[in-house]
Amino acid sequence: MTAPSTHPAPVPEALLEELRAGCGRDAVVTSELEHRALAHDASHYLLQPAAVVRPRSAADMGRLFRAVARHGLGLTFRSGGTSLSGQSVTDQVLVDVRRNFRGVEVLDGGRRVRVQPGATVRQVNARLAPYGRKLGPDPASEAACTIGGVVANNSSGMACGTEANTYRTLESLVFVLPSGTRVDTADPDADRRLRELEPALHEGLLRLRDRVRGDPASVRTIERQFSMKNTMGYGLNSFLDHDEPVRILEHLMVGSEGTLGFVAQAVFRTVEILPFASTGLLVFPDLATATRTVPALVAARSATVELLDATSLKVSQRTGLAPAQILDIDVRDHAALLVEYQGRTPEEEQELSAGAAGLFRTLDLAVPPALTDDPASRAALWTVRKGLYTTVAGARPSGSNALLEDVVVPVAELGETCEQLTGLFDAHGYRDSVIFGHAKDGNVHFMLNEQFDRPDLLARYERFTEDMVALVLDHHGSLKAEHGTGRNMAPFVRRQYGDELYEVMVALKRLVDPGALLNPGVLLNEDPTVYVRDLKTAPTVEQEVDRCVECGYCEPVCPSKDLTLTPRQRIVGRREIAAAEERGDTELAGRLRAEYDYEGLQTCAVDGMCVTACPVLINTGDLVRRLRAEDHNRVADAGWGAAARAWGATTTGAGLGLTAAKALPAALPAAATAAARAVLGAEHVPQYKAELPAGGPPRPHRRDPAAEAVFFPACINSMFGTAARPGGGTGLTASEAFLALCDRAGVHVTVPEGIGNLCCGTPWKSKGLPTGYATMSERTLAGLWEATRQGELPVVCDAASCTEGLETMSELAAASSEYHALRFVDAVAFVADRVLGRLTVSRPIESMSLHPTCSSVHLGITGAFETLARAISEDVVVPKDWGCCAYAGDRGMLHPEFTASATAAEAREVTGRRFDAYASLNRTCEQGMTEATGHPYRHVLEHLEEATR
Repeated sequence: MTAPSTHPAPVPEALLEELRAGCGRDAVVTSELEHRALAHDASHYLLQPAAVVRPRSAADMGRLFRAVARHGLGLTFRSGGTSLSGQSVTDQVLVDVRRNFRGVEVLDGGRRVRVQPGATVRQVNARLAPYGRKLGPDPASEAACTIGGVVANNSSGMACGTEANTYRTLESLVFVLPSGTRVDTADPDADRRLRELEPALHEGLLRLRDRVRGDPASVRTIERQFSMKNTMGYGLNSFLDHDEPVRILEHLMVGSEGTLGFVAQAVFRTVEILPFASTGLLVFPDLATATRTVPALVAARSATVELLDATSLKVSQRTGLAPAQILDIDVRDHAALLVEYQGRTPEEEQELSAGAAGLFRTLDLAVPPALTDDPASRAALWTVRKGLYTTVAGARPSGSNALLEDVVVPVAELGETCEQLTGLFDAHGYRDSVIFGHAKDGNVHFMLNEQFDRPDLLARYERFTEDMVALVLDHHGSLKAEHGTGRNMAPFVRRQYGDELYEVMVALKRLVDPGALLNPGVLLNEDPTVYVRDLKTAPTVEQEVDRCVECGYCEPVCPSKDLTLTPRQRIVGRREIAAAEERGDTELAGRLRAEYDYEGLQTCAVDGMCVTACPVLINTGDLVRRLRAEDHNRVADAGWGAAARAWGATTTGAGLGLTAAKALPAALPAAATAAARAVLGAEHVPQYKAELPAGGPPRPHRRDPAAEAVFFPACINSMFGTAARPGGGTGLTASEAFLALCDRAGVHVTVPEGIGNLCCGTPWKSKGLPTGYATMSERTLAGLWEATRQGELPVVCDAASCTEGLETMSELAAASSEYHALRFVDAVAFVADRVLGRLTVSRPIESMSLHPTCSSVHLGITGAFETLARAISEDVVVPKDWGCCAYAGDRGMLHPEFTASATAAEAREVTGRRFDAYASLNRTCEQGMTEATGHPYRHVLEHLEEATR
């Protein structure tokens, strides 16, 4: 094994200047930490790129190609970074297309969609959903994988098979060839233009087409290989399926892993969403019995047939989340098939389910079968399948890598192949390796845990790979079904296809990319050891994030993704620092630590949205909070500790300060805070701006012996006044609106004694300031314990982040106190449940744009938020590009560039049409969106109070 490159090769300064001139100065990444973080993808390979560039257009890409070629370097495209086979890592020029190519345009009422390569599958499907349509490919990584990767790897998934994969649903492409030529295959004259612009390429494609078609053995091999899912090598079926060179080349781009050109845009034919479904788990006595049943299930029109082997079932039992029919089994040789039936109407789905139930009665099952259309029960069944990756990868030994591989064989060979794979795991000492996958396609995935920094284990991996390759090819299968060839299987392409078709692939690469500019070393590689070179090691880091598998699922939901680092990059940044320290490279470690302060710590919202997408449930915010606590300034901790002790005076002073500043020309307080920031640091002094409101009124007081809840008005609503209404004035705060609604509905609430000095603790916890947090926790929980009559009454808070903060405070104290009995509910959920039904809407709002928050997601109250909005408006919109605003208390004032970046996409969407009202459920988030859009965001309770007067 060669160790992964730790120091990238130097890049000629002349090339960097050309790239800055051609693509923009900020298109070339200069941060060493970001540079190294971008080296990591979901695969088990690691190469340090010599340069990282973020072009903005297809024209930029052409200039980039020409500049890199002049300097004799190669380049590799990176988008979502979810690739598993090493196709998006390089030691040359890495081209990041995730940030600047995200356009989505729905066409023909959703029947087609035009997409740029940086948009994720989930983002595209969200825009298609109102039309009852979706993309054909349905990869499990749909939340994070992008269209660029979908095309580059010919993605398929659980339900689409080969009929609705990328290759079959593609209508047209816009791509840039290594020469810089731009081709739009939607142009009726596209083939003629290709012949005129690239005559040698046009003629060469015709020559290869005729060579393939003229060899009966080649035709038979291609037809057999591509009757299955198959992403090994190039898509040579293009030479059989299409006649014109431009169409051949268009479809060769699919699955080419960025080795033939850059896909700047794709148009897909979409597929219909079948909204009615029933799901069932069929448990068989053994694997052979399960796999023999697959053809009958396919004939019964099963939309999915997902296989789980005995180890998969045992692993799912350990989670405690498996349904009873698995938990109750003494698993030995059992296997299961997860099946689903889908229909356009309830009647169609019921007819399919009834037919399947008749089939089930003829099967040799270990557990009585049952189909369910209940959403919760269906979700529980899918947890068995989807939880495997989480359980196996998350439990792997520290320092090891989780490898997720995939192969495909004819369905008739599936059972024997799986049994022999299990035998290979045992023979090579791989414990708890699971086999699961898409049985109806003969496509299975298997997972291994391996530690590549030990020579003996590396040798084991080589022996296993050789045995696995022989096994799959002996069963007439393909070594890659969905995950792409990459570096992982590049040495075995010739063995799978034979010399003739391999030489066709070599000739194709030479024809399209004669200078070997694009993604060198990927897909075709004559080095038989490339698959065990540049393997990634995983240095042990902080326990909060050590189990990260670097899949990148967290990145689309992260508010800092377009400014600095994503959660994955924060974690791999820590791994890069640890690796540098292990090598004794203290100079590099020091540079990375210095950059990590801003990129990793200061520009993290610690919003926890990453945990909602992470398959191994990592909240990177936990790491950031702890690092902030370790690095905290003692003076700052003392100052914030003093503020906690006199919190009532502090909040009053903050509100008065904002009111005073609002009365002055904005330039004066802005200049004063800018000067203070220059002296004390941007991390300690908020920047004043004209968009900030005046201060709010004091927190309301109320004593009510008949109370059915304790109201905890958030201090932020007293520091920040409400946003101005379109007609002028500011109206009630969220706290005042909540009390008015309760009075109107006859709901009694009380406010704790000394509310002015109580707080949820979030300002201290998020900054890593322990002294103030301890002070506030002790005081607040004690006050609430008394006010709630020792937990008898619920605590209602009117700011979602504060509700979450109170829950966290109680949980942290629960282990050593009685405060675990305290119950917290957000005001939005409380009003939706207990108040709304007693109100009459007299002044409805025509249209509303909503901004959920990270806390509303964590609390599970986004549905209640929408319920309140829909009670007062018939036209309610949650933007497709909604995301955390990154205001994060005062983070948006400390680093305004952070919130500006986080809200940019949502703001563009919101300002694309007119709304009569704009609502959220947290005051600082409302402020962040007001600044981003220029429209006044107010708490939904304020709107509800006005609409029900």
